[in-house]
Amino acid sequence: MTPAGEGVLLGRVAAYYSDKVRVHGAAPRGVDWNGTESQTERFRQLLDLIGGGACSLNDLGCGYGALLDLIALRETTIDYLGIDVSAEMIEQARLRHSGSSRVRFMVGSAPDRVADYTVASGIFNVRLDTPASEWHEYIEATLDMMNRCSARGFAFNCLTSYSDAERMRDYLHYADPCALFDHCKRRYARDVALLHDYGLYEFTILVRKALP
Repeated sequence: MTPAGEGVLLGRVAAYYSDKVRVHGAAPRGVDWNGTESQTERFRQLLDLIGGGACSLNDLGCGYGALLDLIALRETTIDYLGIDVSAEMIEQARLRHSGSSRVRFMVGSAPDRVADYTVASGIFNVRLDTPASEWHEYIEATLDMMNRCSARGFAFNCLTSYSDAERMRDYLHYADPCALFDHCKRRYARDVALLHDYGLYEFTILVRKALP
């Protein structure tokens, strides 16, 4: 995919989420999730990557910064950067977390630093009318970028192709978990986990990189 093509794709996605947050505000429905319980559960799966101890974290597709609410409950120090293609989302995130230390937000599609870890929740779900082949290119290019921006590992989730057919929507992308596990295992690290047992129509992949 050319940079221009990716720019158009991300522009449509940004407009979609900007509209959601304008209608629903800084709430799970504002980032197109059903509710707080499921949102918290998917965040728990992603944060399994980190474990304990101080670290730096890039949150790609951070929305209004909801992941920070769960991070605040952990007894550790995290240097956090939230990135989102929607300027309206970043505005909401900055308002919600204006008094937080070691927290920064930026509008964009990639972090401006290498962190210990990078996570991404839901950024591969809303395909809209983008052809499937182009969306696959976008996913693989984004995973390459996440790998470059992560010293110790990265994690992401996707809607699963094992979803019930009657629940699927044509504007959403349902990824093959086995294919993405194989892609990550062959391309990024030997230590890769596929989590597909937490009760949602999705899966999470954790990539842990060997330290030098």
